Amino acid sequence: MSQQRETNPYFIRPFQPQQRIDQQSKPLSPLVRQPGHQDRNSEPVGLQKSEPLHQVQLQPHRPRVGDQPSQPSGPWAPRLQHQGQTPQPHGDRLHHQQPHGPKMPRTNRTHPFAWFAAVFCAIFWVVIIVGGLIVLIVYLVFRPRSPGFDVSTATLNAAYLDMGYLLNADVTLLANFTNPNKKVSVDYSFMYIDLYYGSTLIASQYIPPFSAAKTETKFANIHMVTSQVRLPLEESRRLQRQMENNGVILEVKGSFRARSNLGSILRYSYWLHGQCIILTASPPDGVLIRRKCKTKR
Repeated sequence: MSQQRETNPYFIRPFQPQQRIDQQSKPLSPLVRQPGHQDRNSEPVGLQKSEPLHQVQLQPHRPRVGDQPSQPSGPWAPRLQHQGQTPQPHGDRLHHQQPHGPKMPRTNRTHPFAWFAAVFCAIFWVVIIVGGLIVLIVYLVFRPRSPGFDVSTATLNAAYLDMGYLLNADVTLLANFTNPNKKVSVDYSFMYIDLYYGSTLIASQYIPPFSAAKTETKFANIHMVTSQVRLPLEESRRLQRQMENNGVILEVKGSFRARSNLGSILRYSYWLHGQCIILTASPPDGVLIRRKCKTKR
């Protein structure tokens, strides 16, 4: 035990008070007893006779050049060695020195891809906002509306069934195309008019393209002829009953492409679909009795 204390650089010998001698030269008992110490008459390290007890200062051990650091000992030594830490002596804790100069914060550089994504998102949102404002301004200035499709007159000139299910008919239609816009002109192209009886297509007609100025209505005279069109059994029987009752129901469908001209720069195209259900009298005086039309994009 004494050898370990002598070799340990951090070991400090305990304080041993010196025996006092009174006027009669009688030895007195020491002020503080230190059990277990062999040399009771030796003077304490770092204590002078003229210094009181409360002024004793412990000097930390400073290892010399070439000395190897001592290994941690005690019950916490394995745990400190596992964590990579070494217990510091009491003297070193008293005179612990702070690192020289303030510690500068570490700056993280932004990845170039993050900058690119941020710039792209900013440009994208700017384009969307500007485009929305342009569309809103154009709508408020021009107030564009969809053109209309209607059937003004219709005549069923002839209609009969050959062999009880083959339809032969002659129909004349007057279709009108209306442009309700006051500041927008409309161009029509790829125009087809189809004639149905029930669910069977019995005739189709192509219309040449044309243009409709502001608040203008264009008329198209359409002559449609049906020859030997096979009808289902139920539809052929229904047609015979309708001609006997002087009321034949036909359906007219139109598909055409329109282009609205907002001034001389802004133009946009779209498809329009018109549908009219007409009721005519029986031939040969098959005049139009009633109609119901609608147009949608």
